[in-house]
Amino acid sequence: MEGDILIINKNHRKAARQVVDLILEDILSAGNLYVISVAGESGAGKSEIAASIAEQLSEQDVSHYIFQQDDYFVYPPKTNAEQRVKDLKWVGPAEVKIDLIDEHLQKVRAGETVIEKPLVIFDDDKITTEKVDLAGKQVIIVEGTYTTLLNNADCRVFIDRNYKDTRDSRKERNREKQDDFLEQILKIEHRIISNHKELANIVITKDYDAKKII
Repeated sequence: MEGDILIINKNHRKAARQVVDLILEDILSAGNLYVISVAGESGAGKSEIAASIAEQLSEQDVSHYIFQQDDYFVYPPKTNAEQRVKDLKWVGPAEVKIDLIDEHLQKVRAGETVIEKPLVIFDDDKITTEKVDLAGKQVIIVEGTYTTLLNNADCRVFIDRNYKDTRDSRKERNREKQDDFLEQILKIEHRIISNHKELANIVITKDYDAKKII
């Protein structure tokens, strides 16, 4: 998504380093594309940890690409916010074209190297498209609130920080107005997303420690 701002700190890098330590052997032995999903609630640090995982993979000479769930929303950000005001029932996985992300991942697994994907221009509140060349990529990282639901993920990473834990980071990011209506949205998302933790292969704790789930 164009216009997104990342604020990466030592905790994000710590968690990312631990995640890569846990799965590097699996990545190197996969013999094919390896897909990592990074999910969690709003402000949990999904984009930052995904970018930090990419940094760690670069240090291991593992080629990679990051897909952002934000590019796959049905409506661009400001319009989506208006839809939420009209009807709070709109909040949830239906806001996102999860099936399209899965379709694109499946195409890459099948050998396609160039994918035409959506691209959100945040400031202009519009969705356009871009072509990405994934030839030779060993890892694709997909980050976003509902990416644990992807079928084409080899490792599902879940950040176990709820909307109360993320209040400070959301204020720092300053992407949304912090008001009572947002709190309603975050509570709805929490009820949905907290259930996805049980689907994860790796859980990142509130202290940014990565724990593999057996």
